[in-house]
Amino acid sequence: MTEMTETTPSWLSPEELESTRARMPILYVDAVPVRVDDTGVVTHVGLLLRIGSDGTVSRALVSGRVLHHERVRDALMRHLEKDLGPTALPRVPASPQPFTIAEYFPTQGITPYHDPRQHAVSLAYVVPVVGDCRPRQDALDLVWFTPEEAASPLVQQEMAGGQGVLLKQALAYVGCLS
Repeated sequence: MTEMTETTPSWLSPEELESTRARMPILYVDAVPVRVDDTGVVTHVGLLLRIGSDGTVSRALVSGRVLHHERVRDALMRHLEKDLGPTALPRVPASPQPFTIAEYFPTQGITPYHDPRQHAVSLAYVVPVVGDCRPRQDALDLVWFTPEEAASPLVQQEMAGGQGVLLKQALAYVGCLS
């Protein structure tokens, strides 16, 4: 007997997604877009300006779900293009390695990361971009900050769900924080 498997990428209907979110963790990718100088040192960090479902405005990283039967690298590229535009030219390696794994919980206080909709596990990456970035989809704007500005309390308080913590981890990972 031959086992049949679905091999085309797909996602769930809104009702199926809500039901699944209530029962199991969902895999995400988070990307911290950066500009680097000729020696590879991070000079700027790109943060999106978004309006949340509750109407609040916040700064955010590039983030999104990994589809069924989608490689993590492909999900990263898809979300970077979706949020930064097709001419952002991200430099994602052939075999990307996350700088950390963030677990978002619907209950606050379990980890620094919070998502009231679900338990999500996110692989987090720092991704250099060399092209022209023009925010798309639900992003209102993209602002480039120096690493010092991005780590400042002012910018950190503008980030929701613990993404400010994730941003500081990314900055430490690339040697911009001591």
